[in-house]
Amino acid sequence: MIAEALQYLATAALTGSAHRRFARSSVNLWSRAGRCSRDWAAHEANSKEAISTAISGLTQRRTAVVLGSGLLRDVPIEQLAESFDTVVLVDLVHLASVRVRLKGKRYRNVRLIERDLSGYDDLAARREPEPLGFLRSVPYLDFVVSANLLSQIGRGVKRRYEAEASAGMPADTVERLIAAHIQGLADLPCRTCLVTDISYTVIDRTGKVHEEADLLHGVKPREVKARWDWPVAPFGEESRDYQILHKVIASW
Repeated sequence: MIAEALQYLATAALTGSAHRRFARSSVNLWSRAGRCSRDWAAHEANSKEAISTAISGLTQRRTAVVLGSGLLRDVPIEQLAESFDTVVLVDLVHLASVRVRLKGKRYRNVRLIERDLSGYDDLAARREPEPLGFLRSVPYLDFVVSANLLSQIGRGVKRRYEAEASAGMPADTVERLIAAHIQGLADLPCRTCLVTDISYTVIDRTGKVHEEADLLHGVKPREVKARWDWPVAPFGEESRDYQILHKVIASW
């Protein structure tokens, strides 16, 4: 608890006021990742491998952007920092521990940006959502990866939509913003990679499925190149008797 409290206080102090309210959820994710490090190791390795494979063969490696950089546990930051002239990490919150790690490694070519990547505000303002439109202004852009972010956007948008009583928002808000993210990647004039969990299943110790859901709400990603399972909540994390298993895909 002390570590989480210190992480929160340090992160909140370093986070802009617009996004400071998300610091708690980022710290909670950091805490769970530590507890579940053994169970998450294969997922993190698979994510890194997918990103590494996606950049192989690139002849120009000037600027790379990581959307949803998070804890950097599932991103090959060392390879990216060594391979590209500039690496831009984009997320709502950059944990204090992540900032310290980057500073310790002396990655002088790594930049941090706080940004809401959902596109919700565009839709609320009756504008066509272009959550990745800002990337058009990034000079010398050669690679973009969406790293285990898309389902988080879907969950966040759903919570906000329900909390605000859907005031003036279209009924298909969640689906439209998930689709806008996928289309935004497809429209970029550079190599891209999408790594995302697409569904979850609650399973007991006998293998019986008690609950399952589509995290992309029916929106289909482009051609899938790799698939794997991610035990987000292994037995003992949320319950002794159940685990929560996410299915993950990668495309590039």
